[in-house]
Amino acid sequence: MFSDRTRVQLVAGKGGDGGLSFRREKYVPKGGPDGGDGGDGGDVILVASSSLRDLSAYVRRHRIKAGRGENGRGARKHGARGADVELPVPIGTQVLGEDGSLIADLARPDARVVLARGGHGGRGNARFVSSTRQVPRFAEVGPPGDEIEIELHLKLMADAALVGLPNAGKSSLLSRISNARPKVADYPFTTLQPVLGTVEAPDGRQLVVADVPGLIEGASEGVGLGHEFLAHLERARTLIHILDVSLPLAEQWATIDGELTAYGAGLDERPQIVVLNKIDLVQDVPAFPIADPRVVAVFGLSCATGVGIEEFSRRLFTLVPEPVVEERPSEPDLVDHLVYRPEPKSRPWRLFRTDSGFRLVGTPPSQDELDRALRAAGAKAGTHVEVVEELGQG
Repeated sequence: MFSDRTRVQLVAGKGGDGGLSFRREKYVPKGGPDGGDGGDGGDVILVASSSLRDLSAYVRRHRIKAGRGENGRGARKHGARGADVELPVPIGTQVLGEDGSLIADLARPDARVVLARGGHGGRGNARFVSSTRQVPRFAEVGPPGDEIEIELHLKLMADAALVGLPNAGKSSLLSRISNARPKVADYPFTTLQPVLGTVEAPDGRQLVVADVPGLIEGASEGVGLGHEFLAHLERARTLIHILDVSLPLAEQWATIDGELTAYGAGLDERPQIVVLNKIDLVQDVPAFPIADPRVVAVFGLSCATGVGIEEFSRRLFTLVPEPVVEERPSEPDLVDHLVYRPEPKSRPWRLFRTDSGFRLVGTPPSQDELDRALRAAGAKAGTHVEVVEELGQG
């Protein structure tokens, strides 16, 4: 089933713990500290993929977690970095935070978004040797990675979108001009989810046309699934407005145009191609009664018989404007796609593993944050936790 929005909890990997180790060999019974550093935790990354059409892959995946970094070991062996998790999403996916604010808009192929960053690797006890601390019996614990709940919204990427009242013939037209095979029947609301079709010109050019469910009065106010359906029109450069010639044309036009205007997002400013469909049902094709500068062309055709379809398909390639190409910086070292990274959190505290338990150094965090860090470090109920303002001896 088509899915254009879902909520997902992303958990980056915990940083590996620093090694608490001392060199012990046959002829070196009391060697110095040699604990290596832990590896960083893995990140959670979203990548825009042209092979996906909706978000259904994440409807049942409510929690996605990256790999944790490996712990440091003796002989100054550092732990490996945790595995990143790359999540492919359709082009046109928007990422919203818990407060509804827009975090990123993956509107281009291969755009990447780092949404949750893994915790840094903890330092091994070999890193804490100093002139006054010869045998440090503690190592830094790798903190948990970022944890964030996001909402994914998909807005279809189409050159043109079909609009009209239910049963106006949008799905029939799309099946006539493209490779799409939407469900077609002679009753309202046949289309219950958006459908994309590709129209091909003889010279190899292509246009992507979207068929969204028929609009009704009040759609802009959320009646039915109006808001969700109208959102899929926002990226289309042209609207193909389909009218049923067997019904009053001015009333149909006014209903749909009113919903586009009320919704906003510039939909009422888009160029429109008007299609007078079902001309096989009338003796004479009526003239379109509306004079509007947004209307760039009017076609009379019949999806049932195919009359006028060929000319309409051919003219689409001259009527739909070319996409606006954004100017990009010419510097070769700049990426050509969106990269969003969350601001690293500056923690005013560090957690260390000691011979007797754990030591927290710095300003203590909230109880929930401390509990999460201790659980991630493997602490059990009754574990000794010492809180100090700065790192002491030992």
